[in-house]
Formats: sequence, structure tokens, C-alpha cells
Amino acid sequence: MKPLLSALLSVSFLFLLGCGSSGPATKYTVFFSQCNNAEPYRAAQNAKLKELFAGNPEVKLVVTDGQADANKQISQIETALRQKPDLLIVAPLEREPLNAVMGDAMKAGVPVICLERDIVDPNYTTYIRCDNRAIGAAAGEWIVQHLTEKGGAPKGNVVELRGNPGVEGAINRHEGAHEVLSKHPDIKIVHDAVANWFQDEAMNRMSEALTANKADTIDVVYGHNDPMAYGAYLAAKEKGREKEMVFVGVDGLATEGAQYVKDGVLGVTFEYPLCVDKAHEIGMKILTEEGFVPEKIYMMESSIIDQ
Repeated sequence: MKPLLSALLSVSFLFLLGCGSSGPATKYTVFFSQCNNAEPYRAAQNAKLKELFAGNPEVKLVVTDGQADANKQISQIETALRQKPDLLIVAPLEREPLNAVMGDAMKAGVPVICLERDIVDPNYTTYIRCDNRAIGAAAGEWIVQHLTEKGGAPKGNVVELRGNPGVEGAINRHEGAHEVLSKHPDIKIVHDAVANWFQDEAMNRMSEALTANKADTIDVVYGHNDPMAYGAYLAAKEKGREKEMVFVGVDGLATEGAQYVKDGVLGVTFEYPLCVDKAHEIGMKILTEEGFVPEKIYMMESSIIDQ
């Protein structure tokens, strides 16, 4: 029995040793606090970041879903900080509520990458973003050009569907567009509503806009993202009015906004890069390059996607 027991123990030891050496051990833990997984843009961010970090087996990536609830996102970050991560990436839901907890992370010595939405104070190691005001202005210029093509001075009725109030993207996509549109007094905003980035809410708000403007033509619908623009299209189609207007979106995902343009559903969309490619690049440098100091802000490029 003794030789048999000894042999079994030896085999067990070799098996365990083999399991332990089958790949590199986790050296770094990265938490990505996503504000909401339900939006297609957010789902695309998650998928891309997972794909990128899959090439770094020494890194354990944990993605959390704030479910469009600032308190839930804050609680998830607090839980993550108790586990002492090596890097925290945050796509904030709102700029005010997330401010304090991101400051707590900085005080705890955890590097923080703020992703494409700002917070009130610069409580981050680096901020990766695109220029939402410039995107809004580009959307405004496109609308002016579209309404000018009908002849004479630009003239027409516009419905605007906004993202979450108080979020930088919604503020600047609105202000950038209105800075342009306000120069043309014959362009009227006939309905301005908040749909919080969601397609179903946009359908409801657009139905209200169509009811309020039964006797008036709606020429353009400007959605702060593609799901809202598409939701507006669906609502207009239900009423048989989709052909009287053109739909403008933002995000430009290949499988969503860009495809809608290709299919003739949207007239145009404006790309907002996922920003996670840069987050992975800078994050890996923070983790592995001693003394690396990232820039405070990295500005990503946008592009127009039309026919």
C-alpha cells in the first residue's frame, strides 16, 4: 500500500504543478466601471476592451454594469476599491455624483482612466475623450446644409432628442448644434425632449412630437445618439411620416448607426470613437512602464458617416 500511496501522491503533485504552470499568473487587476450595458455603444465598448485585454493574460479585467443608476455605479466602484485594483477605468453615468468616489480612488493611489464623459473635478489620472461640442456643431452644419438644399435661405422644422440632462455629451451635442442653428432664424426647434440615450424612450418622445406637430412638417430629427435617432424613425414610420423628414444621429457603430445610414434610415451619423483602444494602450503603460506619466487628456478624432 505504501508504494501505491507514494505513487498517487507524486502524480497528484505533478498534476497540480502542471496546472499552476499552464499560463502566466494574474499580476494586475483592472476594473472597468461601465455606466450602463444596455446601450449598443456601451456593449461595444465592453466587448472591445475584453478583446484587447485578452491579449494580456497577466491582467484580470472585471467589468461592472451600473445599469444607468449613479448610486449603483458608485457602490460598484467602492466595492472595487476595497479589492485594491491596479487600475480603474470609469465611464461615468453623470458628472456630479461620480466625482467624489473617483477622487477617493485617486487618494487611495489607484490610477484612474476617465472614459469619454467628464466629471466635475479632474479626479482622474487621464481623460480619454472626443469633442462633443465639435460633433454637435458638425451636426448643426449638416442640418443647415440639408435645409438649404431646398432653395434660398435655410428653413425648416427640427426635433431634438437629448441624452441624460447634465451629462457632458448631451450638453455639448446640444450647445454645439444650437450655436450653428441659432444663426438661421428660419430654422425652428419645434420639439425638444429628453430620451436619456434610449431607443424606446425616443420612440415615445417622437410620438409626442408627431402629435404636437400634426399639421406641420418635421424636416429633421437630431438625436444625440443613434438609438434615439432610430427610435424616432420607428415612431415616424408607425405614423407613415418617416419620408417627410431626415434623421441625424451620433455614435456611428459599424453594426448600428453606420448600417442605418447605409440602409437609408439615417441621413447621417457622426462617429464617437469607443475610446477603449486608447484606454488599453495607456492602461498597459501605467501598469508596466515604471515612471510613465500619461497626458492629462487624450483627444480622439471623430468623422462624419454619410452615403
